[in-house]
Amino acid sequence: MRGYAGVHIDPDELKKARLDRSLIRRAWRFARPYHRMLRFYSALIVLAALLGTIPPFIFKQLVDAATAHQAHRVDVWALAAVGMAGLTTGLSLLNRWFGARIGEGLIYDLRVELYDHVQRMPVAFFTRTQTGSLLSRLSSDVVGAQQAVGTVATFVSDVLTLIATVLAMIALSWQVTVLSLLVVPFFLLLDRRVARRLKELARARMSLNATMSTTMTERFNISGALLVKLFGRPEKEADEFAGQAAKLRDTGVRQAMVGRSLFAALALIGAVGTALVYWMGGRSIANGSLTVGTVVALAALVQRLYAPLTDLASARVDLLTAMVSFERCFELLDAPRTITEKPDALTLSNPTGLVEVDDVWFQYPAPSSVSIPSLTADAPLATNDDPSTFVLRGVSFTARPGTMTALVGPSGAGKTTLSHLVPRLYDVTSGTVRLDGHDVRDLTLASLGAAIGMVTQDAHLFHQAIGENLRYARPDATPADLVAACRAARIHDVIASLPDGYETVVGDRGYRLSGGEKQRLAIARVLLKDPAVIMLDEATAHLDSETESLVQQALAEALSGRTSIVIAHRLSTIQAADQILVIDEGRIIERGTHGELLAQGGLYAELYQTQYVRAPAEPTAGGPTAPTAEISPAR
Repeated sequence: MRGYAGVHIDPDELKKARLDRSLIRRAWRFARPYHRMLRFYSALIVLAALLGTIPPFIFKQLVDAATAHQAHRVDVWALAAVGMAGLTTGLSLLNRWFGARIGEGLIYDLRVELYDHVQRMPVAFFTRTQTGSLLSRLSSDVVGAQQAVGTVATFVSDVLTLIATVLAMIALSWQVTVLSLLVVPFFLLLDRRVARRLKELARARMSLNATMSTTMTERFNISGALLVKLFGRPEKEADEFAGQAAKLRDTGVRQAMVGRSLFAALALIGAVGTALVYWMGGRSIANGSLTVGTVVALAALVQRLYAPLTDLASARVDLLTAMVSFERCFELLDAPRTITEKPDALTLSNPTGLVEVDDVWFQYPAPSSVSIPSLTADAPLATNDDPSTFVLRGVSFTARPGTMTALVGPSGAGKTTLSHLVPRLYDVTSGTVRLDGHDVRDLTLASLGAAIGMVTQDAHLFHQAIGENLRYARPDATPADLVAACRAARIHDVIASLPDGYETVVGDRGYRLSGGEKQRLAIARVLLKDPAVIMLDEATAHLDSETESLVQQALAEALSGRTSIVIAHRLSTIQAADQILVIDEGRIIERGTHGELLAQGGLYAELYQTQYVRAPAEPTAGGPTAPTAEISPAR
């Protein structure tokens, strides 16, 4: 039985599968670049099927020559057998190369196209997609799609081998051929029944493997490992994993025994067929109607007769499995990219950083418009056609070049959502966001991305060296550039003290670094990018006072001469902002400077009073406590 290792196709999905012509045509598009190779490959398959019938005839001549005591002819036919063996071996290697080159090429093309499509998907897609399911599409399903090439090639080869073998046997003795075909129905019936059980066990084994893989992925990343240790559950985790492994072990034993039983039974049927050939052949030799060589040739051919029958019995299921994998890949390729670039999009050059938000209304898109049901944790949600309620309602403001605009307000007011509209992580529902006078939807995504830098509350770092993480912003940055950016971000001394310096691997999500160190590295990365606009989303949240002071100094350097839009809950960090926008329930309800807003006595003043007005502290010998460092706006 052929199997698709790691490819898990739901049985119900397979039952509903059909050989849809449009699906086949679309799948053929990926094989089209290899059409010349496919022609050679097809010719080799035909040639291999025809040449496979020749060795039995050579042995027929050899045996007949031996029984006739013609030694010289025995030598000739023995040499011919060796030559034919060498030829078929070379042909099989060449055949394998073409098959592997076409199949691996198809995997490469499909996987690259899928990866390119996925990484261009909008952020909304990733907020609803299970990462494990998405990774499965780019690994298991792509491999399953590759099997279509092998399945079709094997099917053609088996059919040609079967036809060529039957014709060769008929040429030698039609009576023996008919007798050998009598066992074929038993052969097919057994294969169908036991093969179905084997496939069920294979699916169960794949499902168990997937469960174990998920468990290991969640427990072996740093966050999962830490949680297990903090809650004192290593023994419980080991017991649960042992239970999963035991199920996998038991399923593997059953699969091995069923598979061995099938092959043993098929071997028995094949032996019966071979015995029938020898029985009739022996009687034919006795009455002089067949030679010994002819019987030997028929016995060799009957072995070639039964082998392809096993493959042909399951060929339809194998092909449907491969086509389902193609269908699942195409489903992902067809997922809509809602953030797209216009054909005539403008390239923004030398941006000044003027940001204008004009009467912006926004609601998050309907799940069905950004997700695929089979990739979501809760599939019914993905069929919901209703967008969210309005998160932003008629928001307007202007952030002039080189100034700081602060966004404050209660959690869920829409501050982060508003910051995501400027770099087009989402598109506005109505209204306009402009950069340097251009609607951001009219700009190329590359030039828009180059003009805007963002530092979030949880700075993400790849499991790579510090230098590689920094160069993600600018691949051509020199070591001197890295040092200059890190000095400005107040992180160079920390890096220099590490044994491997800038070659230090930061660990999963940068876990080997403290929160403040990750934030300063993220700021250094933005400095390397050198954008005209910087967005800060709670960049100093959850930091201690000393670390926050260092991060604030780094931010002051980063914001110098740039337009900045800062989201902050700690109001001390934005007191020097050029304008402060107070957002509540998706609307700007107050705007002004720190002093103006305190004088108004509105929500901002209330938030400030809640955070910073305390009973007078007792004086100390050192004088009053130093205030929290503030970001000074660039002028």
